Amino acid sequence: MPENYFDERIAKRYDAKWANTFDPAVVEPCVDFLARLAGNGDALELGVGTGRIALPLSQRGIQVHGIELSPEMVAEMKAKPGADSVSVTIGDFATKTVEGRFSLAYLVRNTIANLTSQDAQVACFQNVAAHLEPAGDRRVVCRRRCAAPDFLRPQDDRA
Repeated sequence: MPENYFDERIAKRYDAKWANTFDPAVVEPCVDFLARLAGNGDALELGVGTGRIALPLSQRGIQVHGIELSPEMVAEMKAKPGADSVSVTIGDFATKTVEGRFSLAYLVRNTIANLTSQDAQVACFQNVAAHLEPAGDRRVVCRRRCAAPDFLRPQDDRA
């Protein structure tokens, strides 16, 4: 399992340190977009952290499940109102499997950069593909350079 860089010291300060990313002007457009993609299905967030996106998405009626390496980050999320509606599995989101199928699997911000090798990123995308319903959304949007393998692109986008 990869090293957990988000220990208790970081987790306790995370929301305050990145307060600008919790601004409703930042969160709401993201949640709107993800809710449209999820439709009537369930969503899987990789690197759910303190729930910045998962909590408001679950408040829209989307059943959200998260995978998170840091129990300390999850503890911070679980202390927030509405956190009981988000289920979480502790583990490496590149390889951890969970029960169920999802219409949407997503990660936000620079979460993919926590996987520091192309092999780990590809394993993550393979893991995502295994969790999606056959018609599940395989969209990849990266703020930073990442390895998005061909099998994640919709069939009509392939060369």
